[in-house]
Amino acid sequence: MVEFSESAKAKITEIIATKEQEDLMLRMQIMGKGPGGFLYSLRFVPATEKSPNDVELDLDTFHVLIDQDSAQNLEGAVVDYAESNFQSGFSVENPNPLWEDPTAQSIQEVLDREINPGIASHGGFVSLVEYKDDTAFIAFGGGCQGCGLVDVTLKQGVEVMIHEAVPEVKKVVDLTDHASGENPFYEAKSGDSGCVPRAGCSAGAGRPRGQARARRVEDDGRQGPGARAGTAPPL
Repeated sequence: MVEFSESAKAKITEIIATKEQEDLMLRMQIMGKGPGGFLYSLRFVPATEKSPNDVELDLDTFHVLIDQDSAQNLEGAVVDYAESNFQSGFSVENPNPLWEDPTAQSIQEVLDREINPGIASHGGFVSLVEYKDDTAFIAFGGGCQGCGLVDVTLKQGVEVMIHEAVPEVKKVVDLTDHASGENPFYEAKSGDSGCVPRAGCSAGAGRPRGQARARRVEDDGRQGPGARAGTAPPL
């Protein structure tokens, strides 16, 4: 099951000591999937919220509750806490794959290693929402949501790279609500050809296959730099 490093346990014990309420437990939950890994929630709940189906961990100074759905994807995960001059917070190293379907997992790896490092320079990212019937359903986020050149990014970049790396995929469908993006229907300057990872966006170094993904959660419960999608309720 989930392990907590000594620094993580010490920090959580310290935070609990500042709370006025007694009998608090830490609930850990997987909230969904995002670019690069699972999205986690770490929050304190009263002991009365414990469910008969919860997995309970006794860590001496506090107890951890994990719902059954989350528990199966947290086997072998390690929660750590680190402080530095640049950032501080909790991180989760999780060896479990995001997807059980091997084709979906291959698509996710293309997004993580090749596509998202490239469009990150534009403040954007792409998430795999679902894979079924030979179709990859994706969603753009950040600076890509609402960009007037997103069709260029999709057709000349994302779609081509997914087809080449995962030939089983016959179709790529964008499910993004671009009307509610950061720059709804933003039109780039004249001469801008859009954010095509292979043709101009700075491509960062990819993650080696099989390396555990980490998601960072700040002290106040917000996901820190690198965790672009969603937020975690405060501890």
